[in-house]
Amino acid sequence: MCIIYNLFYILAAIIYLPVFLWRRKFHPGFQTRLGRLPEDLNLGQPIWIHAVSVGEAKAVKGLFEELKKKYPGRNFVISTVTPTGNKIARAIAADNDFVTYLPLDLSFIVRKVLERVNPCLFILAETEIWPNLIRCLYQKRIPVLVVNGRISGASFKGYRLAAFLLKPILNKISLFCAQTQRDADRLICLGVLRDKIRITGNMKFDAHTYPDFKKDDAGLRVKLGIQPQEKIWVVGSSHPGEEEIVLGAHQRLLKDFPDLRLVIAPRHPDRAKDIEKISKTRGLPSIFISKLNLGLNLTPNTYNLKPIFILDTIGELLSFYALCDIVFVGGSLARNGGHNILEPAALGKPILFGPHMFNFSDIADLFLENKAALLVKDGEGLCLKIKQLLNSPEEIGRLSARARALVSAHQGATQKTAQIIEGLCKNISTI
Repeated sequence: MCIIYNLFYILAAIIYLPVFLWRRKFHPGFQTRLGRLPEDLNLGQPIWIHAVSVGEAKAVKGLFEELKKKYPGRNFVISTVTPTGNKIARAIAADNDFVTYLPLDLSFIVRKVLERVNPCLFILAETEIWPNLIRCLYQKRIPVLVVNGRISGASFKGYRLAAFLLKPILNKISLFCAQTQRDADRLICLGVLRDKIRITGNMKFDAHTYPDFKKDDAGLRVKLGIQPQEKIWVVGSSHPGEEEIVLGAHQRLLKDFPDLRLVIAPRHPDRAKDIEKISKTRGLPSIFISKLNLGLNLTPNTYNLKPIFILDTIGELLSFYALCDIVFVGGSLARNGGHNILEPAALGKPILFGPHMFNFSDIADLFLENKAALLVKDGEGLCLKIKQLLNSPEEIGRLSARARALVSAHQGATQKTAQIIEGLCKNISTI
């Protein structure tokens, strides 16, 4: 089975290679995915935490900090798959920790890396299934723990078709910390033993205990040339097809709210120029935030029409969420599964999203059930809901309060998970 999987993996990689090259996914750290590690690497027996991308890396930040307190003499490895996730991991890690990319799931590469790193515990954020990695860890008697475990509806449908293949792999994992009862039930349906599952909640709620950003508002408003009477709405993590809808809605809103400003933050900043072109075809001027960061003097008289702001940098979206009056979370009008709404919720912002939130269905349903967010089906609905909010400051206040309260009420998963890991580690002689 291992040989068949390796051959399939290599074949898939060859087929995908042109796409990989076209999307420019080869980066300086990619060689570590092939098993190339620093020659002088000596970590003892570290605890290895894997978080595939930005959201997962942010979610495990609190857990990492808790484990550093519990095991101060232990080195840690943090791996990701994406460069953006790697950047977050580097911000989290301490000087003596090792940040890397997860090796490609080929048995000969995985074995080589595990021999070099020699972890005492492997922690997987959410539910990524890497058969060769899990098998090799099991063979080396290294416990594998899944934290913040979830299985989306779309993934579950696919996994059920291959349940007979997945069952032996999943049961090589020592313990699953599932987000919800539904996630636990899906794991059981896939063949995971009940006594290997704990329900701990969603650690992403714990990642959002932000300081008061109001102290930064004045400087950011000056940089943007925002006047006191102007309102701002932010579109976070937009995808192709959504910007056209958003800009159309914004143009309609300007007829009733000429002082309304818009910030569009594409999920992939390298798409900023595409958004600029769309904006230009609609007769709307736009400006990149990166240019403002370089000191461009933007005053109210710079443009005849007030420009659309395009956030083409990484790491600033949170500040714009804190600054704005209304948030629309992208990836949800296009069929991309949506994005995390907890950041603006924790900051007490009124949140809107589209119908395609299947990657965050539990969180989206929770917010809708508690009337802490608004669902829009299309551009007309988006325009209508924003218009209603702008005309009703009281409704903005109610939505904001419910969102913040909901985040607060669901915190605590990180502490539960840390306690479970501590109990598991008591049975590991090397910790």
